[in-house]
This record gives sequence, C-alpha cells and structure tokens, in this order.
Amino acid sequence: MKQHLTLILLALLATGPLSVHSQEEPYHKFIRYSLNELHYDSASPSINRLFDRWQQVQNTNHGNLSIVHIGSSHVQAGSLPNTVRCNILADNPGLVGPRGMIFPYSAAAKCNNPADYRVHCPQRMILTRNVYKEHTYPLGLCGIAVTASDTLTEIAIQLNEPRVDYATTRVVLLGHSDHGIVPRLRLASREVYPSYIDAGTDRYVFNFGQAVDSFCIVLPCQPGDQFTVTGILLDNRQPGFTYHSIGVNGAALGDYLRCQNFVRDLRLLHPDVVVFGIGINDAFGNDFDTAAFRQSYLQLVDSIRSVNPDCAFIFITNNDCFRKTGRRRYKVNPNGPLAREVFYRLAHDTDGAVWDQFEVMGGLNSMEKWMKAGLAQKDRVHFTTSGYQLVGTLFYQALDNAIKKHRTR
Repeated sequence: MKQHLTLILLALLATGPLSVHSQEEPYHKFIRYSLNELHYDSASPSINRLFDRWQQVQNTNHGNLSIVHIGSSHVQAGSLPNTVRCNILADNPGLVGPRGMIFPYSAAAKCNNPADYRVHCPQRMILTRNVYKEHTYPLGLCGIAVTASDTLTEIAIQLNEPRVDYATTRVVLLGHSDHGIVPRLRLASREVYPSYIDAGTDRYVFNFGQAVDSFCIVLPCQPGDQFTVTGILLDNRQPGFTYHSIGVNGAALGDYLRCQNFVRDLRLLHPDVVVFGIGINDAFGNDFDTAAFRQSYLQLVDSIRSVNPDCAFIFITNNDCFRKTGRRRYKVNPNGPLAREVFYRLAHDTDGAVWDQFEVMGGLNSMEKWMKAGLAQKDRVHFTTSGYQLVGTLFYQALDNAIKKHRTR
C-alpha cells in the first residue's frame, strides 16, 4: 500500500480540506510556511528514481536531467518557472545545461513574453493558440504557433538572464511550410543554413562553431508564402539541468490534448519529470466537473508516458482565486478545495507528488491577502512578478528539501 498518499487521500475524502494552522512569519503572516513540502509516497518508484537521477547528475557531472513545466498563463508569464530554474542552477553552478524550449510569444501582437529572453519581430505574425476552437495549423508541445506571411520576416532572439550564461551551440527550429520555405539563422554578420532538415518531424537543426546568446531567425517568404513556427529548442549538449517551460494564456487540459503534435515534439525533450501547473482555467467556472478533470489529466499523463514510461510527475495545486461578479466586486472561487482534492488523487494514481500551493499560500480567500501585500494582481487570479517569484521560491524549497531528505535515507 502507498501509505502516505493513501492516508492523505482518505482524510480528504472523509473530512474535506485538511485542518491546518497558519505559521506567523515576519514578512507574510498569511503564508503557511510549515506546510511547504512535497507530498508523495516514500516508496514511489518514479519519485525515487527521479531523486536518484538528480543526485547522479550532481555527483558525477554527467548526463542531463530534463524538467518540463507545463501550464497556462502562470507559466507563459515566465517569472515562476524562471525562478525555479535559476534556483536549481544557483545550487548547481557547474551544471548549467541548455536553456531548452522557448517560444517567440511577442512576435504576435498583444502576446506577452517571458523576461529571461527578448523577442523582436518588426513584422507582426499571425497567432494560433491551443485555446482556439479551431487550429489553423497543427500545434505541438508548445500549444501555440506564429505564422509569417510578410516577405522576409525576421525574429530576433536574445537571452536576457544575467544570472545564468546559457552557451547555445545548437538550435532546433520547429516549424513547417507548405511552400518549401527553408529558414536560416543570422549570427552577427553571417547567415547559417540548417545542418539537417527532418521533414517528418518539422525540425530544422542549426549547429554553430561557437556559443551564442543571440540570433535572428530569417524566414524568406515570397508574396503568398507562409512559414509557421511552433517552437525553438536552445541546446548546447552540456551536462546539467534543463528546465523547459511550456505555457499558454487561458489554456485548460483539453486544449493541450487537442495539440496534434504534442507527443511528437515531447520526444525531443524526453522529460525525466513533468511539473504540471494546469487547472486554474478548468476549475474557474460554475460547471467544474472533477471526474472529467481527473480523466483528462490521466489521458495527458498516458501520452507523456508513451514518450518516457519512467517519467515522474509533480502536480502543483491551483492557487486560490476569485471571480469578478460586478464592477469592483469579486467573490472567491469555491472550486479551489475541489481541485486540490483531485490533485492528491492524481498523485496517488500516477505514483507522483503534490506541491499544495493552495494550502501553502493560505487556503480559501488567501488571494485577497496576497493582493493587499502587492503579490497578486487586482483580478485576484494572477500574481505580480514578485508574487510569482515567491511562489517559485517556495516550490523550489519544497522540492530541494525532498531531494535532500532522500539523500539521507
């Protein structure tokens, strides 16, 4: 029996949300720091295998541990995953692996981009997101695409994280064109053509003789031509930790399940662990179906296991949030505790782990306190930059403590 998670699950079913006590803290008294831990069965094969693999990379300076964080607007904003990423690399300064998968969000109008890399595209591109009812183009792992239709569209990418030096020596551009367009990259004053093109997986592979931190994607379209970009992988083939972040504003589970090339693209990353942050949009309405929510998650887990059967899963529960009921009027979303219960069930079902963000942040109605402290936005759904950084730090501390505890076993 998986005693630890089973007991938690039975307690949830019998009594509802766990009874907890707040711990006072000089800065944010509403945060329950004493509850900041990763919940998992100590006998879980997948979690133990993950922690063993983590420590192996640390101890041998060999191999690469691939972490994929999938979510919605909380992830697309970039501050939360980048905080986790930078904490991991700060504790492992000699193991800075590739930056990993990115997407040029701001190449499209009114589409926000993470701050750790800059995107400049003078010609605005056509946007397709997985939240759209119909996908104009087949979507992949990133759940989003931008399409060039102007002649000679250029997308400039510049890494912008001063704390980490990502030496990029290889770029894999994911994209396709029905017009035979072959993209190229401009590095300073020279242009590089693909070293390899895989038409079956829509991959254009560029290899460089030296490391770069900026480049420009050149799409030489002619009138009537189009080229669609669905992702950009930054690689350097160095050992260490790679933290990929995949996020689409407004996305729910079903939106990722409808991405035709999700599994195909995921094979490129071959994740050792997937961190799930999907659910805030699923549980926002009045018609939240917990059974359907759980089944959709299990379907997504199955698709990931088709890529790596040994992949571990960490579920981040939804944050507390509010619904707008009128002009300057908000009411707490009562589905937070219901979604939280499902996340514990999912961890039990998948031999995974849970980080209980909902309880750590203070439980039901706590988002109001985060907003008053300048940690959440006025919509009472999203955090501010400092709030996302705090959430990311708390999650990393819980993960790091679990790994250290495993080391002493």
